[in-house]
Amino acid sequence: MRRRDLLAGVGSLAVIGSAGAVAIQGMPSFLEGDNGKPIADPYTIETINARGSEAGEVRVPATDRPTFVDFFGTWCAPCAKQMPALVEAHDRLGDDVLFMSVTNENVGGSVTEAEVADWWADHDGNWTVGIDPTAELSAEYSIGGVPYAVAIDADGRIQWSEGGRKSADELVDGIERALEADGIGSQAEAE
Repeated sequence: MRRRDLLAGVGSLAVIGSAGAVAIQGMPSFLEGDNGKPIADPYTIETINARGSEAGEVRVPATDRPTFVDFFGTWCAPCAKQMPALVEAHDRLGDDVLFMSVTNENVGGSVTEAEVADWWADHDGNWTVGIDPTAELSAEYSIGGVPYAVAIDADGRIQWSEGGRKSADELVDGIERALEADGIGSQAEAE
């Protein structure tokens, strides 16, 4: 056996072993927050004029309170079916967190801002709506599809993230993880 072949084999085993360790144990702690949760990079997201939302920009995650982000698409049937649960979760916790929904659709291309706003009104949305046409925020949170929910504490640590259609109770439970990490009681606990 030639030395080059031996070194290539040893190098391959090292790469496979490292990948296996990351798969089993997660990323090294220097890439995570103090409590082992990933820290979310801040992004500025454009917001649109829609019911409960004003055109402008918002920082995600917020610096002064926990943040909840719902990723959706106007073409997505499960997203439409999840809207009543989001409305209920917003009614229960919306004052305690930055509560927003974000689409990564090509607003201005495949769908207009007016179409997103109309969809929003048709489905009783009444909180901040953002657009992520370059999918940078979607990539940051590793969303594989929509609907997808992410709850981040005020220190920027992701406390909960999960894809698929959720009930109001599941959404509230996820958001409360971020609230509890910040030592904030929620309105839902008071009810």
